Amino acid sequence: MKLIWSPETASKAYIGTVKSCEKLGTPGAAELVAAMAAGWNATLIVETWSEGETIAISVGLNVASQHTNARHICIVPNASSEAAYLQAMTQQSCSTLPETIIMNEEEENSEKTMHKLQGIDFLVIDWDQKDFAANVLRNAAFGSRGAVVVCRSGYRRSTSCFSWTKAFSDRNVVRTVTLPVSGGLEIAHVAAARSSGKTDIINKRKWIKHIDQRSGEEHVIRK
Repeated sequence: MKLIWSPETASKAYIGTVKSCEKLGTPGAAELVAAMAAGWNATLIVETWSEGETIAISVGLNVASQHTNARHICIVPNASSEAAYLQAMTQQSCSTLPETIIMNEEEENSEKTMHKLQGIDFLVIDWDQKDFAANVLRNAAFGSRGAVVVCRSGYRRSTSCFSWTKAFSDRNVVRTVTLPVSGGLEIAHVAAARSSGKTDIINKRKWIKHIDQRSGEEHVIRK
């Protein structure tokens, strides 16, 4: 589950995204996300997108995928969003368009769709589309290293009840960070395997050391 950082690849993706997004006028988030995806050498990049959203981060992910030879997939909720996404990416002169998958909000459909995407190691969602994003998170199958997950619209999480603990109740969230760019980004490194409730209870128990004052013997007790 160890992530290895490649500064050279990250730098190339950052610079490439700056050039690609120059006309969009949205500095900060796109370049940062692209650098992270490329720097962590992502091999399967997945994002969610709905009609009306900005396209800059998608362009950045597309740039990153070219530097790591990654598969780049965009999950959309309907055919209208798919058409708008492909049109926007084409307008930005993306040399290779990402794959697109239509996934409606029905739980059964979500499970089937996400089951096909095994080994995700970089995932970007937008919490403005809460139900759609939650379905993707709940059914995502991560790679052996776990995954870096980026939640857009993070600064508005208090009004939408977002938290990493709730989003990944059955997974270990290794590390999180909040960045105040483009409305806020919530970023987390999430473990690959799903954990069982029994294991979690055992791991949360504490070991208590007690020394017998009379005999001097040390006793270790699990609380």
